[in-house]
Amino acid sequence: MVLTRALRVRPLPASSRAPDHVSHAASSPEPNPFRLASLYAVVFVEIGIAMPFMPVWLNALGLEAGIIGALLALPIAVKIVATAPLVGLIDRGVGARALLVAGSLVLAATYALMPAGAAIGWPVLALLVALNAAAGAPLVPTIDYLTLAAVRRSAGLDYARIRMAGSIAFLAANLAGGAALGVLGERLAVPLLTTILALVAAGVCAGVRLELPAAIVPATRPARIPLPRLLWLTIAAGAAIQASHAALYAFASIHWSLHGFSAPWIGALWAIGVLAEIVLFAGIGLCPAAWRTPFRLLGLGAVAGAARAVGMVFYGDTLAAVLVLQTLHGFSFGATQLGAMAAVSRFAPEGARGRAQGTLSATNALASASATLVSGLAYGQGGGPLAFGLMAPLAVLGLCLTARAARLARTERLHTAAFVRQQPDTIA
Repeated sequence: MVLTRALRVRPLPASSRAPDHVSHAASSPEPNPFRLASLYAVVFVEIGIAMPFMPVWLNALGLEAGIIGALLALPIAVKIVATAPLVGLIDRGVGARALLVAGSLVLAATYALMPAGAAIGWPVLALLVALNAAAGAPLVPTIDYLTLAAVRRSAGLDYARIRMAGSIAFLAANLAGGAALGVLGERLAVPLLTTILALVAAGVCAGVRLELPAAIVPATRPARIPLPRLLWLTIAAGAAIQASHAALYAFASIHWSLHGFSAPWIGALWAIGVLAEIVLFAGIGLCPAAWRTPFRLLGLGAVAGAARAVGMVFYGDTLAAVLVLQTLHGFSFGATQLGAMAAVSRFAPEGARGRAQGTLSATNALASASATLVSGLAYGQGGGPLAFGLMAPLAVLGLCLTARAARLARTERLHTAAFVRQQPDTIA
């Protein structure tokens, strides 16, 4: 269970305390983990079609490479700007369920309109892509917000295993999507499947009874509650570590193909990475409690990210070595994700939890987009080894930021409990 709590937390300053609240959670029933998991599943299955196959669909339209690149970069820019404000609406009393339903419906509408927009011209398609990105931006952070709210209340919930449903759905969609493209054709399958899946997500989000308390909304609108410096450090650490994947995501498949890896093997390598992530989420509760705290999870992710990047520099053209390196994704992505969620759950102040969740997602997007641009320049100059090598310092930066955050937590006498399942309190 994702849970972090203070042993001896000094009182927040008056400006950071949430004022009198409208509602409380005391009478709410226990959250249902299967219903929370279903939200991850329906959202990630749509992402599992859109992320790998939208570039294929754009290419099938016969667009120029420069336009395709711009259309693929546009959603990243939109998410950087839109995520934190949209998820922050929860802090102002907008229901999380309403955000999920509205976002999924707009996703479905924009996916359905994209073929017509492409027929009119790429500027119209670009507008639809931007609206689509804005609609999708708050979905995963909002589900994270709901899940973290649930696990702070219930000792029986395990964030990692709930979140695992999203990874499983993403992997299944990757596999099924490839088969569907072969049967239906690229131009039909992608908009059809994404539209249907977004509509299914809207229906599930509308129908699932979340059994969660209403968002904590101040009775009077306070000044903007600042996010604490400790949280900013952990957000920056997580973003740096996740950004160290940028060269892999962008150029690993090309690099492997140039070195003779077959298409089935390339697909299998990416599947191994997702499976490693799923295994970590499923088994993290079996690890010693001392290794399930936010800073140690982030540190583990940073070390794995650096090792993976360096390994790709020297052994990225050797299949046996890459098989091993891909298993590190379970730590470089999975442990980092868990550590960042733990930090947000523990250090985000009431009245700013939605904004904190959105800020984490937006910062990740900004860091990853910047790293992707740098890796593209590096790949053009020195190929895979240079691009992958430049990712290692990002992971090391994440490790340094994590260490700084851990020292600050000790200085401020903030301790954290084990991240997965409740255990006796341990120092972070």
